[in-house]
Amino acid sequence: MIEMRSDTFTLPTPQMVSAMTQAVLGDDVYGEDPTVNRLEELAAGMVGKAAACLMPSGTMANLAALLVHVPRGGKVLVGNESDIYLYEAGGASVCGGIVYEPIPTQSDGTLAMDDLAAALPPDPDDPQFALPGLICVENTHNRMGGQVLSQVYLAQLRGFAAGHGIPVHMDGARIFNAAVATGVPAKHIAAHADSIQFCLSKGLSAPIGSILAGDAGFIEGARRIRKMLGGGMRQAGVFAAAGVVALTSMIDRLAEDHELAAQLAAGLADVDGIEVDASSVTTNIVLFRVTAKGLDDKRFLHAARQRGLAMADFGHGRIRAVTHRGLSSPDISAAAAIVADVVREAD
Repeated sequence: MIEMRSDTFTLPTPQMVSAMTQAVLGDDVYGEDPTVNRLEELAAGMVGKAAACLMPSGTMANLAALLVHVPRGGKVLVGNESDIYLYEAGGASVCGGIVYEPIPTQSDGTLAMDDLAAALPPDPDDPQFALPGLICVENTHNRMGGQVLSQVYLAQLRGFAAGHGIPVHMDGARIFNAAVATGVPAKHIAAHADSIQFCLSKGLSAPIGSILAGDAGFIEGARRIRKMLGGGMRQAGVFAAAGVVALTSMIDRLAEDHELAAQLAAGLADVDGIEVDASSVTTNIVLFRVTAKGLDDKRFLHAARQRGLAMADFGHGRIRAVTHRGLSSPDISAAAAIVADVVREAD
């Protein structure tokens, strides 16, 4: 199977497996797992924050961030196409009594300043209004095809947020894809946010885990939330060891994934009955539409899978394909050929 549903299908490298079997362990709930401590120190430094906390998942990391930043009854301004809003089970409302205020997402993944301003209460002293406690942005932006938020935009957002006394949280699940694509160090990208989450288990190929980073007080609160949510782990160094390998040896190779995505987009652009904007592909996510007559998305995906290609329905009439370490250039050529076969046989 040529697996393109997600970069979460990456498997740990032999170096990761070896590191996991040899990891020095302790009880992380007591703060005494040396491998976890090493990972957290390394991760915090890489995104320019004072402290970091290892979380089992990106969903828990984002949820913990929202629960620390926003008091019960407050609201979070979040993109209507963001993972936090769409794919994390409404956790902030369920667990924290936090209101989600969905903001229109622009095609480049940004949230317009005018739209953010319109979500602010006309009178913060009026008790009828839920007060905004956080702005969330996503970088790279999944639903917008792996788009990278520019440094100019992030600086503008930071200025807006500071002017209104609202912190910023960045869902940087794929922040290192953004860093590699732009040549801007991750710490410079994260500098525009008060807190950031990033995944070890996507393109970086670790088997599990995400990092939440921010200032020391914020992370102290996040550890309490992690415990409350059931995410306090004991000898977590077993998988933290893979995270150390991910951060020290797997970032630069993300450029290969970006090259494969560009190759795929170019191949799909040559297929009649497929609509794709190859020029918009900047990281490892390719979004396209099936326009061939008599072939809907469900039939297309089923037919492709029968031929050995797995992709994902992505809403709004789009298909998503994600490149990662488990794929090669020949796989991409084969995938484009399978798509062409499916479309041709539907005619």
